[in-house]
Amino acid sequence: MDSATSDRAALRATADNGLKIVVVGGFGVGKTTMVRSVSEIRPLNTEETMTRAGEAVDHLDGVHSKTSTTVAFDFGRITLDERSVLYLFGAPGQERFWFLWDRLFSGTLGAVVLVDTRRLADSWYAIDRLEHHGTPFIVACNYFGGPLHTEQQIREALALSDDVPLVECDARDRSSSKYVLITLVEHLHALSAARAADSAPSTASKGDGQTLAALTPESAP
Repeated sequence: MDSATSDRAALRATADNGLKIVVVGGFGVGKTTMVRSVSEIRPLNTEETMTRAGEAVDHLDGVHSKTSTTVAFDFGRITLDERSVLYLFGAPGQERFWFLWDRLFSGTLGAVVLVDTRRLADSWYAIDRLEHHGTPFIVACNYFGGPLHTEQQIREALALSDDVPLVECDARDRSSSKYVLITLVEHLHALSAARAADSAPSTASKGDGQTLAALTPESAP
């Protein structure tokens, strides 16, 4: 087990609302880095050294300097308030580990699709599986340098609808990664308020007062 973050905070006794979030994306887009940078506890990383045995199955286009890879999942935690915490699960990116994704999506409140704009096609599978499961998500473009793309170009390349938030980030930076998670939580709030308004128009004004508890999936992870 590897870690780049020391234990920073014990779980508060008042915390009774655990929300599961999954970070998905292609191989080498920075999922492990994001979980490491933002977690308030020492993250669990199931990284193993890449060897010649994997050369035939792991495509290293654009990530030739990568020397390790996640073989199960990453796990971290970040506190939102006195009662609510996010539990972060980083999914493995290689195609040979995609069979794990459906299990990781079980009980998930929402997801971050992390993308490398130099390799946008690597993100298609993640978006497809989230849409298949009906899991709300946002897209975060991790900065790796290279040519810049407009928001519209990225949306068209990923076939994103206008209601899916698209943000830029640096997965190495804690504040940037926190902003991504805040954007996801705000998106989930908006979706929950819209559903409440559709089902009970007379109580639509209560949307702003809803807590994250109302967003918790019926089936716990």
